[in-house]
This record gives sequence, C-alpha cells and structure tokens, in this order.
Amino acid sequence: MSPQQLLFGLTAEHPCSYLPLQQERLVFTLPDQPLDADLYRQLMDYNFRRTGDQLYRPYCILCQACQASRVLVAEFKPSNSQRKLIKKAQQAGWHWTFGRPQTVAEYYPLYQQYISEKHADGVMYPPSEEQLASLLSCSWLQSSAIEQYIGTELVGVILLDPMPDGLSAVYSFYQPQAELAFGTLAILATLFHSQNQGLPFLHLGYFVADCSKMAYKAKFRPQQRLIDGKWQSFD
Repeated sequence: MSPQQLLFGLTAEHPCSYLPLQQERLVFTLPDQPLDADLYRQLMDYNFRRTGDQLYRPYCILCQACQASRVLVAEFKPSNSQRKLIKKAQQAGWHWTFGRPQTVAEYYPLYQQYISEKHADGVMYPPSEEQLASLLSCSWLQSSAIEQYIGTELVGVILLDPMPDGLSAVYSFYQPQAELAFGTLAILATLFHSQNQGLPFLHLGYFVADCSKMAYKAKFRPQQRLIDGKWQSFD
C-alpha cells in the first residue's frame, strides 16, 4: 500500500500538549490497514509519528511548530558537557543494554514514577498500565529498547522503532529525581548503539522551538529538521 491509498481520520481541536496558548488537532491512520516499517518511513517525510498501531501527525490550522528531527549518526560527536555527563555516569556504575522491551509489569513502577513527577500537568497523567502497554505494543512492528542501569537497578528506558534508515525514538522514561540526566544519557546510548551498527539516522520526534521540554533535542547535532516539507540541516 502507498501513502496515497491510506485512509485517515481527523481529531477535533483540543489544547496543545506543547504550546499552552495553541489548539492542536491530529491526522491519524484509521484502523485495519496494512502498515509496515517501509510505509511508516515514507510517512515520516510528511511529519508522521507512531503511537500504538496508528500513525499520526499534527494538522493545526494556525501553527506549524512541530518539526520532525533526526540526528546524523555518523557525524555525531558528544559535546564537552555530554562527555562529562558520561564520565560521571560511568563512575556511578551506569551501563545500558539493547534488546526487546520487557513487560508492562517490569517497567510500570519506573513509568508511573516518571509520569507522576515529570508530567503531572500533561495529557498522560494519571499514568496507567494500559497507557504503557500502548507504548510497548504494535501489531505490525517489533520495537526495541535501551535500558539504563546503575549497578543492577533499572533507572531508564527508551523505546525505539527499527526503521529502514535507522532508529526512531518512541518514548523515554526514567528516574525523575536522579542527579544524573538519564534523558540525555538515553539518547547518547542510542547514538552510540546506532554508530556501532552503522545506522544513518536517529529520529528524535518533534522539535518545538518554544517548548522548554523539547529544548534538549537541539543539543544533539548535526541534525536535520523537517520544515515546509524539506529536511533542513542544523550543525
């Protein structure tokens, strides 16, 4: 199936998750359509992302702030602050693994703590096991995960979709009160894994310039952002 043959729905307008003064609405793929990673990758060039079995993108009347972003893996080098963070983390016993995600039951205590303390003002609060299950499951794509540990303690998870041109970050959650920046470390670990595998891109999802919660994505360069339908470079 090509993108032109897909059937889409459109949500009503509702308060924006990123910009409090804006209204957002989404275009999304309707159920029971044959989706796969190749089609998903094609739709990424039209600003689509995945949640559960569905693909979606913002379709806002007065705003085009959501820009898909991706890091050029081969050219990425950690900044001075990122190297210091890695050294500090390793001294604390930090390490990570790559593989298939664990179960909802194994991840939920960390996920619940993260949502409750970091996003109590967001659309994902209150957390639920069903909500986490929707992040972990997709009937047409097998996701992966990088898990972060301090010693034997699970302290962070980033869920990843395998794409024809690299990995796509789905969602990340971690110990919210830790001294170490596990969100940054999750992306660094994913970039190191991607470099080891020779993958071209790490897709980071939407960058929103005026949203403070999205500011961290600009720190991973060189990167490209989808602006007016074209990938534009930021070194």
